[in-house]
Amino acid sequence: MSGAFIIPIILQLAAVAVLIAEIIIPTGGILGVITAGLFGYSLYLVFTGISTAAGMIFVAADVVLIPVVLIAAIKLLVKSPATLKASLSKADGYSSQSDDLAGWIGQKGVAATDLRPAGIGIINGKRVDVVSRGEYIEKGSEFLVQAVEGNRVVVKRI
Repeated sequence: MSGAFIIPIILQLAAVAVLIAEIIIPTGGILGVITAGLFGYSLYLVFTGISTAAGMIFVAADVVLIPVVLIAAIKLLVKSPATLKASLSKADGYSSQSDDLAGWIGQKGVAATDLRPAGIGIINGKRVDVVSRGEYIEKGSEFLVQAVEGNRVVVKRI
């Protein structure tokens, strides 16, 4: 291997490293532009400084190398504990709704603050964030729990 190949090979390896960093670090494409520049300058050096045949070999290597690196990096990233899970399952203990909230449908409560339309209500002696369906409910007024949507308790004045 001649000395003319050393710089383009180093640029290619640097481009691969920056490509992996682009997958891991959200930069808005800045590292992607740097990667393209490194690959492009490496190919420019090979085509102009060595030969067209060597340049074509580098292009062929890049065509194979880039997808392989992308796929491998994404697969490793998905299995990494540093990434968030795509979904949270009830079997793992995650729930969008508290179990005690679901039992409150049909129960009565008292508005601890004015509900315009959101505020605080007292249901079964517990302070709860509640919301009406657009109506104003004064402090001290009684209400009925109509629905529980996630962690949102929907009430109606009695």
